[in-house]
Amino acid sequence: MMKKGFDPQKYIEEQSKFILERVHNYDKLYLEFGGKLIGDKHAKRVLPGFDEDAKIKLLAKLKDDAEIIICVHAGDIEKNKIRGDYGITYDMDVLRQIDELRGYGLIVNSVVITRYNGQPSTKLFINKLERRDIRVYKHSAIEGYPSNIDKIVSEEGYGKNEYITTTKPIVVVTAPGPGSGKLATCLNQLYHEHRHGRAAGYSKFETFPVWNVPLKHPLNIAYEAATVDLKDVNMMDYFHFEKYGQVAVNYNRDLEMFPVIRRIIEKITGKESVYQSPTDMGVNRVGFGITDDEVIREASKQEIIRRCFATECDFKKGIIDEEILSRMMLIMEELELKKEDRRTVGPARKYSERLREHAGSNDVPAVIAFELPDGRIITGRSSSLMDSCSAAILNSIKKLANIGDEIYLLSPVIIETIQNLKRRDLHSRITALNANEILIALSIGAVTNPTAQLAIEKLSELKGVQAHSTVMLNKDDEQILRKLGIDVTSDPVYPSENLYYV
Repeated sequence: MMKKGFDPQKYIEEQSKFILERVHNYDKLYLEFGGKLIGDKHAKRVLPGFDEDAKIKLLAKLKDDAEIIICVHAGDIEKNKIRGDYGITYDMDVLRQIDELRGYGLIVNSVVITRYNGQPSTKLFINKLERRDIRVYKHSAIEGYPSNIDKIVSEEGYGKNEYITTTKPIVVVTAPGPGSGKLATCLNQLYHEHRHGRAAGYSKFETFPVWNVPLKHPLNIAYEAATVDLKDVNMMDYFHFEKYGQVAVNYNRDLEMFPVIRRIIEKITGKESVYQSPTDMGVNRVGFGITDDEVIREASKQEIIRRCFATECDFKKGIIDEEILSRMMLIMEELELKKEDRRTVGPARKYSERLREHAGSNDVPAVIAFELPDGRIITGRSSSLMDSCSAAILNSIKKLANIGDEIYLLSPVIIETIQNLKRRDLHSRITALNANEILIALSIGAVTNPTAQLAIEKLSELKGVQAHSTVMLNKDDEQILRKLGIDVTSDPVYPSENLYYV
């Protein structure tokens, strides 16, 4: 079991206190939330002990004073951009976030469509929102943004975009992912607030990079690995050092944009900006929650390896270009990391190689290895009955429940009946049961089989398990493993030569 290196309660207390101190300087504070507001799995992995829903729980503490605006870029809707950790499009993630936020008792003010130009798919999404009584605002791109400040801060710039009516002193601006227009929305609101004679301010809540952790700390390098497709690079905040003589870490996009943001704020308010650096603009206190630096370092290195596998798979699928892959390999070399440093990689590959030699084939047999909380490695392989994920899940929960290998959790007759259904009635070419089908069959069997019930009760203990597959998994299995809380990586190998049935 991985040791904890982070105190989530201390973090929430420190963070909420700091936000409230910032709010007291204004009638209204627009707080740009970077990263994931709900389900921040990257933070959970690199900061063992971090609550992946810490940000939303923090906001729940402030719910009497806060409301939320969700931004989404029209271009991302048109491209059906996918949020990787959930496997859903950005427009669907907006709906998911609204449901989650309401579940915490938080007020969702509206959805803002940024850089809107009448795109067809976006129009349909707007209709869907409005017919569910969700307010929608449409902001168009501003010509010359962000360099033409005179035009931006004018009736032809922010003045053309709609003002979002808000009532709370804290307005959180969030989005499904980067590039959604959160900053532009905040500054647009500042423009309109000051035109109405209200003192409004802007701050940024960005968890990574951690400003008070060294530049080359694995925790900050893990952020570069997570954003390798965005080409983010951590840098020393030279504005902060020049003003205060204090070393702080930020990243290239914020440093590049800071002079422009400061000039825009000064032009809006007619006063010198209170912020002297990008670090000044932030309200990030995550570094103060770290309790064991060595634990954080090791967890961050493991996350970098995980990101390396994900990048290789994306390259194999044609999603990213070679430049991004090369950048990831440089990050691995910088910390002298090897993919085999992930404990599940070796056992999965060795078992797959034994199967390949036995079969006398050049194909890579699908094998997945799980590292259980107590350190045991459990493997599963694909067969004519079930895929490797299904086998590994069944093998693991049997071990956790101390059920002998020779005991069947599922009758072969049940598996054969499901396969016949898939083959005969559903006309599927792939009849081996996937993880979802196996778990449904196991749940049904548990009604009359006490042994199956004993095993299924152990599923919750798979949360936090590390896994590695010798082939790339299909989306259904990836989603099941994710829902079980299993962190899986894959070698960049297709499971078969089929172009569609993969």
